[in-house]
Amino acid sequence: MLKIGLTGGIASGKSLVAARLRELGAILVDADLLAREVVEPGTPGLTRIVEAFGPEILDSYGRLDRPKLGAIVFHDPSQREVLNGIVHPLVREAAGAIVSGAGPGDIVVQDIPLLVETGQGSTFHLVVVVDAPEKVRVQRMVDFRAMTPDDARARIAAQATREERNAAADVVLVNDGDRAELLAKVEALWTDRLLPFAENLRRGTRAERHVGPVMTPSNSEWSRQADRLAARIAVAAPHQILAVDHIGSTSVPGLAAKDVIDLQVAVADLEAADVMADQLTAAGFPAVPGATRDTPKPTQTDPAEWQKRFHASADPGRPVNLHVRVAGSPGWRYALLFRDWLRSEPSAMALYEAQKRTLATTFAGESGTAAYADAKEPWFTDVAWPLMDEWAKRTGWLPPSYISSAEGKRGQ
Repeated sequence: MLKIGLTGGIASGKSLVAARLRELGAILVDADLLAREVVEPGTPGLTRIVEAFGPEILDSYGRLDRPKLGAIVFHDPSQREVLNGIVHPLVREAAGAIVSGAGPGDIVVQDIPLLVETGQGSTFHLVVVVDAPEKVRVQRMVDFRAMTPDDARARIAAQATREERNAAADVVLVNDGDRAELLAKVEALWTDRLLPFAENLRRGTRAERHVGPVMTPSNSEWSRQADRLAARIAVAAPHQILAVDHIGSTSVPGLAAKDVIDLQVAVADLEAADVMADQLTAAGFPAVPGATRDTPKPTQTDPAEWQKRFHASADPGRPVNLHVRVAGSPGWRYALLFRDWLRSEPSAMALYEAQKRTLATTFAGESGTAAYADAKEPWFTDVAWPLMDEWAKRTGWLPPSYISSAEGKRGQ
């Protein structure tokens, strides 16, 4: 199943987005609704809240007096943490029960107001944030919720900042216009990205790519996207994965590149790579059949040492290549050294970019990048390797050490 985390600040329009996704066919898990259910009279949740805040927090019918509780927690961060510590685990448990009943091809949307604050982003295939400027949100709360501007701003201040929320997003739906504009964005997201993503997951196949070797200017978002993806991958197989590193052209600030994120997953051995293949597929990164080795770059190394496993993203909205390599292997070391050499040596980056642009022009008419990638291989061996090897010796460069972790995870 495809798991979507939906969030947004108060009065951003998140509820409208959630309702439309449910109409389109998603299974909606509403955290606000669950948060009410887990503190109904007679529940352990309400008992714990009374113990923490006192019986005066109840109304005359023995139900939770929400305005009274809200007046306490929205002006006292420590009290808010106490409340969240009671309610959030209960909501996650209730949500988990709903998700477990979904089918392989379903799209499950979890509407979680405090998704960013509770650090749940890495548990979803995508995080969708509904965003609106603070001025717009304050006015909505004044107009439609009968709040004063000060109360509205206090509610906003009690949540993650707009910058924090958007930094955690794979998709930002900006809601600063009318209702129809927002709904059109939701429907485009559903049709163009969520439906094909869900189908790729159901079939266990990567997303199709029909774009040739098009170079785009360096984008500061690439590193943030890589960090989010790495966190999801690490959570997917924590017992096998030693590290996830951003490699390739998009990991080098200032270098033009194809808009594809390359990540290297370090494992103790290839048995671990095979054990976790299904977990990576479920996380959105199916294995690519036949892609089991790199082309040796230093010619003196044994080709058998360049074995790897290769996965790619099932998400049509974010191309990702996942190179699963044994920590300490030649391919693992080459990828890290090449990245660090390019980052440290402007002349090396310029040399590589010139080569890429030349080949991109040569293969501009291709619908894919296979021929372009094959044509780069001699350059990696004949030009890059001697230069980067000399740089490593001159600077004392060493790769990360995963030896102790690898020994601990070997054979798990």
